[in-house]
Amino acid sequence: MEENEGRAMTCVSSDLQDSNCCPICLGPVLQESYLDKCFHKFCFNCISRWSKVVASKHHSPPSSVKCPLCKTENFSMIYGFDGSYFRRQYMNEDSGDRFTLSRAQRYRLQCYYTEPGILEDIFDITRYWKSQKYHQPNCWIQTWLKREIQALIQEEDVDIIVHHILGVTSASLSWREQKCHVLSPEKKQEEFKMAVSEAARPFLASRTSRFVYEVQLFLASGLNIEAYDAVYMQRLGWSAPGIDTQASQTELVDRNTVTSYLYIFDADCDGNE
Repeated sequence: MEENEGRAMTCVSSDLQDSNCCPICLGPVLQESYLDKCFHKFCFNCISRWSKVVASKHHSPPSSVKCPLCKTENFSMIYGFDGSYFRRQYMNEDSGDRFTLSRAQRYRLQCYYTEPGILEDIFDITRYWKSQKYHQPNCWIQTWLKREIQALIQEEDVDIIVHHILGVTSASLSWREQKCHVLSPEKKQEEFKMAVSEAARPFLASRTSRFVYEVQLFLASGLNIEAYDAVYMQRLGWSAPGIDTQASQTELVDRNTVTSYLYIFDADCDGNE
């Protein structure tokens, strides 16, 4: 019986690791995190909660935790990497109360794993610049930016970052050209993209380009946040009537209530702790 369960677990583990699914929550991996010895990939929040469940069975915080897939002893989680740096959290390190993404923030984070351009037939970015609609103020941009940045860096206190990027965005959209030197729409757009990219890159790293694109898309929509989300989610098939989102790989997963299914296979956590 145990041997059969072991074979089944190996097959499931192999299938999951070949895809972009988190082996714990079975949803798309959010904020990729790797264990430092076996390098199996999980959502950072999922593997963090897993390690806390295992640690709760000890009288004192353990210095290592077995990988839920291969049982290799690991001493830390590696995350937040972008090709030039990464962050590490050790298993016995008390990280305090982490910020938990709302459902809307999780939806926005998952949008960054979809192909860009799915809304360009509805919200025309090129027309936005050519028609000079950027002169029209957008009263929702600050709230939208805050939610976007909180989702991307998964931190609650982002007011300083938002203030910085909002200032650059507002300045880039303002009417500053002289009558004798009016920028073309293409030039105006390029200056905007460059300015916002420089402001956001220290905080968003490899996601900067997509972030700048999403800012333009939201501005071009001219919609409030609720209406914009409704259009975006319907186009992705996450909430459109008649679409089976249960079968979609991009289904929005409620990661606050999911139970780690791997725990039923982890005999070491039941008998030896």
